[in-house]
Formats: sequence, structure tokens, C-alpha cells
Amino acid sequence: MNVRNCKKCGKLFNYVAGAPVCPACKEALEEKFQEVKKFVQDNKGVTIHDVVENCEVDPQQVRQWVREERLEFSGDGVTGITCEKCGATIPTGRFCQKCKNEMTENLNTALPKKPKEAPVKKKDTKDPAKMRFL
Repeated sequence: MNVRNCKKCGKLFNYVAGAPVCPACKEALEEKFQEVKKFVQDNKGVTIHDVVENCEVDPQQVRQWVREERLEFSGDGVTGITCEKCGATIPTGRFCQKCKNEMTENLNTALPKKPKEAPVKKKDTKDPAKMRFL
């Protein structure tokens, strides 16, 4: 059994996987996420700064949700979120679409293509050369 202290509240809990946060803090964080999500949906064009002020949430947490692609801002509300490869401003995630396509293409060309194998012929079951026992 793996027991750890919660990163948020300090309580001991049985750690399974993911962030070292107890179930109560995870639930509270998920409720805060739903509140932020509703606020962003109701107020088009809102910025991260507006979300922080109105929902009383840490700006780093909002950026994490955007990086995880759980939250997406419309228009220019994405102040501070840039592509990790080229630096372009993006609405969500870690990479812009151009860089995603480029990485996918690089991965596809890096893997060698397997040649198609010739179909295996089944042996004739009426082969007289086999030895048979009675």
C-alpha cells in the first residue's frame, strides 16, 4: 500500500496514480473546474485574468486545464498560452495544429513501412508422402 500526504491539504491518503492529491481535494478541484468551465461558456471572450478574479482560482491551475485541453478560450482570451515548439498563440493544448501535423508526419516517416507478406499457402491435406499409422 502506497500512502502519501496530500499536496493540497496535507492529509494522509492511499495513493494510486496521478497527482498526489487526496480524493476530497480532487473532488473540490473538479467542482472548481466545472464552475470555471460554466463561467467561460457564459462569458465569451473572457481572459484568464477575468476567470482568476471572478472564480477565485489559481492562474496556474487555469493554464494547466488549458494545456490538458479540458478548457478552451475563444478569441484572444488565451493570454500566455503558446505553442511549446514554435511559440504561436494557441487556444488550448501544448502545440499548435501546424506543429502537431509536422510531428505526426515525422513519426510516420520515422517508422519503416513493413512490406506486405505473401499469403501463406496451406499444405494439401491429401499429401501421399506422409507416414500414417493405424
